Amino acid sequence: MLKIRLARHGRKGRAFYRVVVQDSRKPRDGRFVENLGFYDPLTDPATFEIDGERAKYWLSHGAQPTQTVHHFLAKQDLIAPWQPKPRSKRADAKKAAAAAAAE
Repeated sequence: MLKIRLARHGRKGRAFYRVVVQDSRKPRDGRFVENLGFYDPLTDPATFEIDGERAKYWLSHGAQPTQTVHHFLAKQDLIAPWQPKPRSKRADAKKAAAAAAAE
């Protein structure tokens, strides 16, 4: 499964990140399929640049962005904003039972 995620680079305390398409089984900073752009959190304001056409290509071919990358792509209107998954009825019932027990 392909992921679009951040790969850390730079020295200690001066990190910057590359936005890469990578097999999800590879290490975070390991071999990648394609470099799409970069993210530098140390600039003021933080810099994020990505090749939108290539990102759309990989998304159309099934690559899943991490939550952080999804947030950045949504800011650039490449994909819809991230929505958390709806909770299950079982989780709601468990939470209600815990609240009732606490009272």
